[in-house]
Amino acid sequence: MILFLAGTSDARALAVEISQAGFDLLTTVVTENAANEMRQQGLKVHVGRLTDQDITSFIERYQVKVVIDASHPFAEEASKNAIKGAQQANVPYIRYERESQQFENTGVTMVDNYEEAAEAAAEKKGVIMLTTGSKTLHIFSEKLLHLPGTKVIARMLPRKDNMEKCEQLGFPQKNIVAIQGPFTKEFDMALYKQYGVTVMITKESGKVGSVDEKLEAAKELGIETIVIKRPKIEYGTAYSNFTDVIAHLHKIISI
Repeated sequence: MILFLAGTSDARALAVEISQAGFDLLTTVVTENAANEMRQQGLKVHVGRLTDQDITSFIERYQVKVVIDASHPFAEEASKNAIKGAQQANVPYIRYERESQQFENTGVTMVDNYEEAAEAAAEKKGVIMLTTGSKTLHIFSEKLLHLPGTKVIARMLPRKDNMEKCEQLGFPQKNIVAIQGPFTKEFDMALYKQYGVTVMITKESGKVGSVDEKLEAAKELGIETIVIKRPKIEYGTAYSNFTDVIAHLHKIISI
């Protein structure tokens, strides 16, 4: 049995390939929507966030032989819990993460974290579009929401909890874009034009996360962009393609 933390569309594709290679998986996701996608592929799935103790318990209960962490590049807590849980249970940990990107384009400001992104945006002011999700929305709202000469547009997944969070933080309804990607460059350009965006904030989530499209659209329209770098975590065994993950599994698990 493999315990597989799935947090992205490419992670779900990897889970399918591992299953097709003959390995037995128990996948974990955070939302019911993601769980339904897993079930449609015939995969076993657990819904909910896991602590390191939860992961250790799962390993013992299901006799897990290896933990594969394919959570989102910015799911720092999930990865740290997976690493610690695997260590506590003394089973191998493998990290799958889509390749990182380098951005040398003029107009791209690279920052180390959300706080730095909010500070950089506060200096620029104007119409700021957030494409960083809801989890860290409070960081930007504290710094930007009531800043003179600034309007903040929040783009996020169309979930009830996200809308409730926006309401609690005081985001005007007209400044919320609730929609699920991925999006084309043309779509992003139309959205930027619709709101008159002058600054766009995103995360270095990788090509699969449609970061290129966001940046190319912004560049063509002369929009300044702020890109948040990935968290720095010592993963140990880590791969950025499916073939290497499956080859490693064949080395450590007999099927």
